[in-house]
Amino acid sequence: MRLASYSLRGRVSFGAVAGDGIIDLRPRLARFATLMEVFRAQALEAARAAAEGVRPDLPLPAVELLPPLLSPEKILCVGVNYANREQNYGEPPKHPSMFYRAPNSLVGHRQNLVLPKISAQLDYEGEIAMVIARECKHVPKERALDMIAGFTLCNDGTIRDWTQHGKFSVTQGKNFDASGGIGPWIETDVDLTKPLRLVVRKNGEVTQDDTTANMIFSFADLIAYITSFMTLKPGDIIVTGTPVKKNSNPPSPHGERKEGVWLEPGDVIEVECPDIGVLRNSVVAET
Repeated sequence: MRLASYSLRGRVSFGAVAGDGIIDLRPRLARFATLMEVFRAQALEAARAAAEGVRPDLPLPAVELLPPLLSPEKILCVGVNYANREQNYGEPPKHPSMFYRAPNSLVGHRQNLVLPKISAQLDYEGEIAMVIARECKHVPKERALDMIAGFTLCNDGTIRDWTQHGKFSVTQGKNFDASGGIGPWIETDVDLTKPLRLVVRKNGEVTQDDTTANMIFSFADLIAYITSFMTLKPGDIIVTGTPVKKNSNPPSPHGERKEGVWLEPGDVIEVECPDIGVLRNSVVAET
């Protein structure tokens, strides 16, 4: 089941994506105003039942897809989590590197990424993101995958020169308004018995191509680690890290790319996982 939030002529709703259409679930699940409320009520099976056997109400091109969850309590991001990136950072880490993103730093599928006036160094990182199903803490690794409600895709857009403004933090560079993307929807039926492939294209050219088999910390590792110190809630999002880019200089330990080729207005970034979908965003200049 693919669940999405969307806007149609100024009205925000949520639904289930079916082929090239979308089933409007808001009138069918009238007690919920948003998809986030569905997640917080742990009502995904009610959503599945409401969409079963129903023809789409709208064609997908008619709606504007928004970030799937509009107000998650937490968006947690993991840095340097693929083995072929770790070679640039010395010894493998004992624990994940983590930072927060704010919801307003991410736009939905086909919405525009904004290159800010204050910097030219907008970079991109394609990633797979987990959505948490239920409140949980101190989850053992062997039960961790049961805490996942579904998956979405993220472009962890970064203003590289701003990741160095603080001595120990990349938060500033990761939280410019509309600097990254998330979506296009949440896929709840993902087969985790095999690695997931992640492919990223810049203007049609493949620049990242890897699988989750090369993650340093697996999905289960991350949930077990995070819940050792923090309570996760339904609808919380964990963005799980990005592979190295092809034919590009590696970033330094501080995150900047030595001779980076930064995004410019008109560039298009596509983040794809065949088991989830494709997240597509274009770049515009801040006005």
